[in-house]
Amino acid sequence: MTDDSKSHIRNAFDPERFRETGHVLIDQMADYLTEALQGGPMPVLPWIEPDAMAAAWPADFSPEGGEVLNTLMARIIREANHLHHPRYIGHQVPGPLPVAALCDMVASFLNNGMAVYEMGMSGTAMERSVIRWMARSLGFGEPADGVLTSGGSVGNLTGLLAARQAQAERFPDALPAVLVSDQAHYSVLRAARIMGLGREGVETVPSDAGFHMRADLLGECLKRAEARGRKVIAVVASACSTAAGAYDPLERVAEFCEQNGLWLHVDAAHGGAACLSERYRPLLKGIERADSVVWDAHKMLLMPALVSSVIFRNGLHSYIAFEDKASYLFERAGQEEWFNLGHRTIECTKWMSCLKVYAALRCFGTRLFGEYIEYSYDLARRFAEMLRAEPDFELATEPESNIVCFRYLPEGVTHPDALQAAIRKRLISDGSFYIVQTQLRTGLHLRTTIINPYTEEGHLRGLLEAVRAAGNALR
Repeated sequence: MTDDSKSHIRNAFDPERFRETGHVLIDQMADYLTEALQGGPMPVLPWIEPDAMAAAWPADFSPEGGEVLNTLMARIIREANHLHHPRYIGHQVPGPLPVAALCDMVASFLNNGMAVYEMGMSGTAMERSVIRWMARSLGFGEPADGVLTSGGSVGNLTGLLAARQAQAERFPDALPAVLVSDQAHYSVLRAARIMGLGREGVETVPSDAGFHMRADLLGECLKRAEARGRKVIAVVASACSTAAGAYDPLERVAEFCEQNGLWLHVDAAHGGAACLSERYRPLLKGIERADSVVWDAHKMLLMPALVSSVIFRNGLHSYIAFEDKASYLFERAGQEEWFNLGHRTIECTKWMSCLKVYAALRCFGTRLFGEYIEYSYDLARRFAEMLRAEPDFELATEPESNIVCFRYLPEGVTHPDALQAAIRKRLISDGSFYIVQTQLRTGLHLRTTIINPYTEEGHLRGLLEAVRAAGNALR
């Protein structure tokens, strides 16, 4: 290596350059946060067509570089989807707590992987405490255990892999199947395909008018799967569903699973945090009887993505999904090495995602999250009241979480689905609001997730006015 090469590398690691750039960047982010939370004239989403955006970020990297990072960051901030804006009420992705974002910077800088204890000692201890707190919050007892992983999709796969392993002795030669609501998140179906169950390995359970799994039909669905030569190993319930935010009747589903010797997996990625509110905890009644639960902290715990938990009522089950041998990492079997988390996750390079959750709990306490859940869920109910009071709007179902689905149906509309899609496109294009859409059995609906604690009733009234104005302009 030449002296010039050494100089170039050392310049990239220069502590003073890092300090100066970092100070400016924090000021940039603080100014951005101030502007976004105020909900001023800045667009929620500064829409740019995909091809134009791709052309604006070319791959013309030079040997020497030379771009000023703070200039680059200013542009990225300007062109981002502004989740901290109170008129962001779209996907289930929050504007994260500032302290959590700082923790991610520290975790990235230290880069302590956590598959083996010696690579992430403090992180391993923090993750253990976070998992135990989450397990207690759900109502699980002392034997419960689990891990943090990279998203609810990986979490659902982990839970179902454990279910298959746990049921293997009962059905050693059988083709397995799972019972899944027609409202389940697509990651559950994807997990079944990854496991090799195929389409025949998923038996769909119909939902009722409120989009809850029909527990009264579980027995019929079980028999239908068995008639095809399948052995059902698990039922997957939602708490809550992604499209409409409905909580499945967990108590009744748990009773069915116990009577039939089936594993109960609950996808509580979004709605698991309701356990932190005394008022909304009853929505989760029965979850303490589940065998495995997925709960995303990057949804209703205000964390940056990704940080999901997979929690097992019987902690020994947390080891069975990925049982394997790797002598270069592990000296003993997984159950003898709770501190080597690679035994229990699909990741080998495991991100220290626990830091932000642990720090937020230490810095702000648990009450913050219970108050946030109640604010968001309460506001969703008030929004539903607004919709019911407007004759030209239709509410899809009474909200149980902070997800509200509705349609604009003025008198004489002939193509309601096309109108909803066009309204959303107009709102996205002008940047006034960010909302999404979902297909329910009664047609295409506009869908909001009230996930920003700075969103208020006035913003929601403004949304109805903007939807009406866009709809009338499009007719």
